This record gives sequence, structure tokens and C-alpha cells, in this order.
Amino acid sequence: MSTLEITSAISDEAQDSGLLAPDEPRPFDLFNGAGQAPLLLLCDHATRFIPRALKSLGLDEAALTRHIAWDIGIAEVTRQLARRLDAPALLSHFSRLVVDPNRQLDNPTLMPEISDGTVVPGNRDLDAAAREARIETFFRPYHDAIDAQLDAMQAAGRVPALVSMHSFTPIMHGLQRPWEIGILWNRDPRLPRPLMDRLRAEGFSVGDNEPYSGADGHGYTQHTHGDSRGLANVLIEVRQDLVDTQQGAALWAERLAAALGAVLRDAALYRVEHH
Repeated sequence: MSTLEITSAISDEAQDSGLLAPDEPRPFDLFNGAGQAPLLLLCDHATRFIPRALKSLGLDEAALTRHIAWDIGIAEVTRQLARRLDAPALLSHFSRLVVDPNRQLDNPTLMPEISDGTVVPGNRDLDAAAREARIETFFRPYHDAIDAQLDAMQAAGRVPALVSMHSFTPIMHGLQRPWEIGILWNRDPRLPRPLMDRLRAEGFSVGDNEPYSGADGHGYTQHTHGDSRGLANVLIEVRQDLVDTQQGAALWAERLAAALGAVLRDAALYRVEHH
């Protein structure tokens, strides 16, 4: 089966739970699947979509436009970056409030009852069956699709690099975040260190494991699909006020394409190493 056929089969299985109606989108999008670069882009929090069966989780439209529901602006950056680098990209198609694909299954924020001070009524008092239905409908299909894409790339004789795309709020808990971009990583320095060096040389304010840390395997997606496979990997966080417009997203896709394009020329990235 082709990667497209595999991911389509994964999507079909996701609709069996009853949470997704036949006319609602599958739990992930494969963008530029024919891209030839030895690179896979991921976007965990690409959309604020909540299926009708979950009744907006009891939240109003104002709450659902906030960062608590998605990573504002980063889906457009990811798609434009995929085009510029000729790389495939997998983007989630469900709100992080439904289930957060970048959390361990035992993490209390997997289906948060409160997110940045906002109560999420539809996540309160969930029983085991309701939680498992969300995991089976959204979380697992997305991660299965990532595995399928990586397996296909490696079966074709390419050990890919992995780049996970996120965005962060300019202010959190009343504190101004000074970085324009954050580079999150664990133990493998092959991709993050030269990328930070290049971005800083261009004059950008770059956080090393800021505003969050990727150290010690924090961040489910990066650890599970990058570190565990021995793939060169990095998680990129762009500040949301820089990419919340089409113009801003295009500008940062161009900047990241230039920086990543230069770093990705290093042949040492394309081999399995466990650090």
C-alpha cells in the first residue's frame, strides 16, 4: 500500500467510534505527501476543530479562538514550509482540547478540565470509555499516520529528519516572553544546535529549550517519533503574534526555510543515532 492508502485506512478506522460524523474531516491531514526531501514536518496543534458530537465542549466561540484550542498561525507556516522545502507534512485535525496529541496518555492535561484559567465543561468528569473513544478517534490515528509516513520513508532508503512545529503565546501568566522563536530538544544535538546558531546569526531572539523544554523526553510527539527512532529531530516554537496573519506566516516560513534548508544539507543528519 502507498502512504496515501495507509493513511486513508487509518482515517476510516477513526470514524468507527461515532465521534466523527461521515461529513466531518479525518483526524489528520497529509500535506505534500509526494515531497521528496528526507524530512517530515509535524504540526500537533494545527486546528481548533471539535466534532459536533462533543458540542464545542461547552465553550463559546471566543474561547475557541484562543491559544487554548490550537497553536495560532502555525498550520499555515507548516504548509508553506513544506512547499518551500519539498517535504511532506502531517497536521492534526482536532483541537488540543479534545485530546492533546503531544501529551503522554497519563498526563492530566491530555484532556484538560481547565486550560489557562478557562474551565472546559465538556472535559469534566469524563469516564474511561469517553476518554478512550477520543484517544481511539483522534490521538492514535494521528500518531499511527506519523509512524506510517516515517516507515515508508525509511523503507524507501531514506532516514528522515523530523521537525515538529508549534507556536507560543507572547504573554503567559502575566510574563512577557522575549523570544521570537524557541528551539526545543532533548539529547540529540545534530539539528537543534546548528539551527539555533544560524537563526541567531540572522539576528533573531532564540530560546534554547524556551519557552518550554524538550529535555528528558518531555513532549510526546518529538520523543516518540524522533528520539525513540534515533532520528535527528527538533521542535520549533514561533511566537504567535508573529504568525497570526497570512503575511506573518509567509514571512516566517521563508525565514525558517532558509535556516533549515542550510542546516539540512548536513549528511550526518540522515542516519540513525541514539543519544
